[in-house]
Amino acid sequence: MSPIARVLQPLRSLAASAAIVLVSLPLAACSDEARLVVHSDSGEHAFTVEVVDTPQARAQGLMYRQELADDAGMLFDFKEERPVSFWMRNTYIPLDMLFIQADGEISNIHVNARPHDTTSIPSDGPVQFVLEIPGGRSVELGIKAGDTVQHARITAAQ
Repeated sequence: MSPIARVLQPLRSLAASAAIVLVSLPLAACSDEARLVVHSDSGEHAFTVEVVDTPQARAQGLMYRQELADDAGMLFDFKEERPVSFWMRNTYIPLDMLFIQADGEISNIHVNARPHDTTSIPSDGPVQFVLEIPGGRSVELGIKAGDTVQHARITAAQ
């Protein structure tokens, strides 16, 4: 190995390590938003969530999805407390909708919203967040109004 190659070898390793760290930083930041926990009398229930917070992303929601894992969901952030409503147009899977206040308290739950139903599903008052999970899952887990939700966005909203 030439003297120049011996000098460059550690620099290449250092550069590769730095590149891995830089690529991992955004993923680590995203992982905080991917974890959500519901605290209820029946225990702590963790979900991996997608966060949607733009009008376009909220309008799309879970439409056209064919499946949703038992521990997965979508968290809608409206960035302020206000009355909201949902419908199931172009949604192929039944969903539970947990309407959540800015402080993380679940105000009400709509269980098993029917696929393709265009009937409005309103919050019972102002909320900042809505968590959609697989239909019937809130009943299976014993999640109810008054339970609390922990998530990076909800903590930030408090």
